[in-house]
Parts: sequence; C-alpha cells; structure tokens
Amino acid sequence: MTKTIAAGMLTALVLAGTAYAQTPAVYTWTGYGTNVQGSSKCPTYKMVIEVTVTGQEVKGKFTQEGRAERTFETTLDKGIRIKTAAMVGGGGMMDVIGQIKDGASHIKLDGYCKFEGPLTKK
Repeated sequence: MTKTIAAGMLTALVLAGTAYAQTPAVYTWTGYGTNVQGSSKCPTYKMVIEVTVTGQEVKGKFTQEGRAERTFETTLDKGIRIKTAAMVGGGGMMDVIGQIKDGASHIKLDGYCKFEGPLTKK
C-alpha cells in the first residue's frame, strides 16, 4: 500500500514540475518608433508589444495606437532568440527579432518603422 502511495506522490510531483516548467512567461514593451528610410512620422507612433513564452513556444501580439492588433508565432532558437515576420496592414511585413534572457530580454519590430526596446517581465 505504501509503495502505491509513494508512486502516486512521485507521479504528482513529476507532473507538477512539468506544469511549472511550462508556465507561460509574459513580457511587454511600450514605446515609440524610430524612422527608417522613407518615413518621417514614426516617433509619433506608439506601439504596445506583448510576448508570451511557454517552453520554446513564442506567441506575440503588437498594437500600434489606433490600428488593429497584429500577431506572430515562432519558437526560440538554441540561442534563446526570436526571429520571424508578422503581417501588417496593406500586405506589408515587419521583421520580429528578439531575445528572451533573464535580465536582458529585448524586442525589435523592423519594417515601415522600427520599434525597439527591452522587454519587461510581467
């Protein structure tokens, strides 16, 4: 009987550890853009970026004030970096580049403007 209880407790601990390891971490950045060649209004564009990391899975959303929310999904590479692209209005694309690292998480959206800064863990 005690072996059964011990086995059950061990299983519960393993499952709890797995669930804990897969707890999502949410990071945010809010700021203004910088101009790229051909643009001049970027410093007036406010962007809010939210990145959720669960294990190696990354899901993000970003919203420029007054515009529709956009999303992206990718996985962290071996260097804990993010590199993908996201569709924006008018069929345009934004490169999404970043890093998820304790104390040094960072995000950059690069396209019609650059939106870049440190990610803050919620």
